[in-house]
Amino acid sequence: MAKIKDDLLYYKTYHWVKKESDDIYTIGITDYFQEYLGTIQYVELPSVGENIFQNQEYASIVSEDKEKELLAPLSGNVVEVNEEVSITPEIINESPYKAGWLIKIRISDESELSNLLSPEEYRDLIYENKKMELENEE
Repeated sequence: MAKIKDDLLYYKTYHWVKKESDDIYTIGITDYFQEYLGTIQYVELPSVGENIFQNQEYASIVSEDKEKELLAPLSGNVVEVNEEVSITPEIINESPYKAGWLIKIRISDESELSNLLSPEEYRDLIYENKKMELENEE
């Protein structure tokens, strides 16, 4: 079962979000999403200074048999990129909530924070996804 940390916020695109300071947030993908992807082989991240926008592509990730475009959970300016995941992408599989973080941004629209999910809401989203997967298998 995928781990869902109670001290983070989540987004429907299977990202977690952690507030670091007033307007700086760390973003990564969830344990559930990395399990779905399988062994991650390549990650393409934005550059420091780049602006990203909620629900728009900001990065891509490649695993053994999947390639996914990542949609941003929040809008903002990239202030830091985790270079380690570009060099050793499997870190995301091993530690999605710590060493496998992707980027840090300075958010540009605080109102978007209201679109984030609590840990309980994210659990419900995962439950519904798994339920639909099981129904589709029948």
